[in-house]
Amino acid sequence: MRGVDVSSYQGEIDWPVLAEQGIDFAYIKATEGSSTVDSRFEANWPGALDTDLLVGAYHFMSFETPGARQAQHVIDTVPDGATLPIAVDVEFYGDFFQDPPSRADVDAILGPLLDRLEQHYGVPAVIYATPEAYDRYISGGYPDNPIWIRSVVLPPALDDGREWAIWQYSHRDRLSGYRGDEHYIDMNAFSGTTEELAGLIDR
Repeated sequence: MRGVDVSSYQGEIDWPVLAEQGIDFAYIKATEGSSTVDSRFEANWPGALDTDLLVGAYHFMSFETPGARQAQHVIDTVPDGATLPIAVDVEFYGDFFQDPPSRADVDAILGPLLDRLEQHYGVPAVIYATPEAYDRYISGGYPDNPIWIRSVVLPPALDDGREWAIWQYSHRDRLSGYRGDEHYIDMNAFSGTTEELAGLIDR
């Protein structure tokens, strides 16, 4: 089970072409923080749903705004109809690489964000994390949320012994069907079957 995740960096996407290259699912960037919408989401969302791919949207979480506000921004942007749960991207950015917030501060944002998204969409959101963010903020917590882990050098091993659901194994693949500033595309693997992946939305 292979899939892609995309954003405005891939530019205009020819979804029928992309979908025919041995992939089964796609995650599309929708939102960031409490106000930003990815500039290609409005085109990518219906384009992807018009293929046979399983499709979900992802939100890039901000460490600077309340989780409830971020959740409402997602809800206002991402319509019902996805075949995969919303994903929340938790990773360092900007000055936070050097000065990361505490786990308590992140829990105070991430907890309400996940709760509100589950309340609205009816299923637990997927948590995407880099290994550094996972170890600092996710490890040992959020047991109901499937984990999507980035690990582009070695197969992932989560420090709390938890099983991952999705593994982002490459950020430098090339496929046909998009033309943007970014020539590469992120590739991901799901740990189970098509039925199990589709079942994430039915739990």
